[in-house]
Amino acid sequence: MKVVASLFSFLFSLMSFPQDNLVDLANSNPPFDYEIRYATSNNFIGEVLYDCSVCLLQPEVAEALQQANQYFCEKGYRIKLYDCYRPLDVQKKMWAKVPRPTYVANPYGKGSIHNRGAAVDITLVTIDGCYVDMGTDYDFFGREAHIDNYNFPKEILANRDLLIQGMRKHGFQTVRTEWWHYSFRKNRSFATMNTPLPCD
Repeated sequence: MKVVASLFSFLFSLMSFPQDNLVDLANSNPPFDYEIRYATSNNFIGEVLYDCSVCLLQPEVAEALQQANQYFCEKGYRIKLYDCYRPLDVQKKMWAKVPRPTYVANPYGKGSIHNRGAAVDITLVTIDGCYVDMGTDYDFFGREAHIDNYNFPKEILANRDLLIQGMRKHGFQTVRTEWWHYSFRKNRSFATMNTPLPCD
């Protein structure tokens, strides 16, 4: 009952963006941790790409992510958000800097699932907000970030496995080269978008 009540509260409090049907996770319960890297210069581009730290997702994706967060909270963790919906123009800036489809989706092809509001970049922190070691930093472009790289201590492998299994349980898919990236299973049913983030 607690989970159902929490979910109802979350859905009721979502801020809606009807032009693209995206919702903001800011009022979710239980709350997420935030470190939206592209709203800072601490990212692989080295530039501020977003005007504010906000996480927008398709409603169905937001609901599934909230359920995943509840799942992790019950295990003593919670989700930290690095990135959610990403306007296509930002994807083009990333591609201009790193035109490597292994790590950056080509915006002139199918684009990124982030451009559809159906993917998240995340990690776990403890329920008190403490660091959980995943072996590399976010947006580390190298073999160490690959989920099929098992050349790590057992603790790091266990942390990655906890994240992978919890997210898969709630409808999210992994990509081989990035331990932090999760795409919602129905992602191709959503349109690519270029609506700016609501940072007024």
